[in-house]
Amino acid sequence: MIRIVLVDDHPVVRSGLRAMLSGQPDFDLVGEAATAEEGVELAGTLAPDVVLMDLQLGPGMHGSEATRRVVALGGPRVLVLTTFDTDADIVAAIEAGATGYLLKDAPSDDLHAAIRSAAAGASALAPSVASRLLGRVRTPDTTLSPRELEVLGHVAAGLSNRHISKAMFLSETTVKTHLAHIYTKLGVDSRTAAVAVASKKGLIRPP
Repeated sequence: MIRIVLVDDHPVVRSGLRAMLSGQPDFDLVGEAATAEEGVELAGTLAPDVVLMDLQLGPGMHGSEATRRVVALGGPRVLVLTTFDTDADIVAAIEAGATGYLLKDAPSDDLHAAIRSAAAGASALAPSVASRLLGRVRTPDTTLSPRELEVLGHVAAGLSNRHISKAMFLSETTVKTHLAHIYTKLGVDSRTAAVAVASKKGLIRPP
């Protein structure tokens, strides 16, 4: 029996996923959480085999950070289930230790197979996600690093270099260096253009 904890802040989504899981004889939905903090707590107390983790969970902890904390427990596998397939989201989740990354529009059979794969310790990636990761490997010279994606995400949110340096515990000089590399890789010469191009390419979420 595969023990599952579901973490999603939308009751309607949780209800739909609950229905999708209920007909599988080897699935046992042992807990549900509406926040990342609750999800981490349930993962620690219920010892599930798989945690289905959304990424955007309201004003609290982000799903990628929750993934990191669940993985640190040493037992549960995390299968990200989200609507976002930008490079920034994918890289953050994979770096945090997610075993799989699936989109919410995936057919139920794909979700069931991904859960079973995750429980067995095998990776499970949506085709579009696998394609984006493969593209990053094939074009390393023009691919934004995880740090650069994080910097650009803060730029898109409207943060100044000073605020970005504080948020990322970097010097302002390092932030400026990251920005220079971002501009070169994207072929732009301004913050606005960088955000626009990155959004169009699906590297970050549109601001």
